[in-house]
Amino acid sequence: MAITPTPRVRVPTQAKPGELIEIKTLISHEMESGQRKDASGKIVPRRIINTFVAEFNGKMVFEAEWNPAISANPYQSFFYKAAESGEFTFTWKDDDGSNYTSKHKLTVG
Repeated sequence: MAITPTPRVRVPTQAKPGELIEIKTLISHEMESGQRKDASGKIVPRRIINTFVAEFNGKMVFEAEWNPAISANPYQSFFYKAAESGEFTFTWKDDDGSNYTSKHKLTVG
């Protein structure tokens, strides 16, 4: 049963200048390794999220490369030092060329 990849992100809406904030991300994804067979004996094709990128106001602030050993529904958290107001863009890149994106605003003041 295939699940539709669904990103979930927790970003504070506000922060003080210089404050270190934690950003938590999770995406619902089966992360098929390509090593399993289906009921008819055919190999299920590999389909994993291989790259996660976080950008703030168009500038990359975090990147992770994932491999087949990453579990289904991968969770990623990281810290960011708030300096200015703007928008985060989170992108998960799949082996099949699909991109899943989520955007969240941060107000610093």
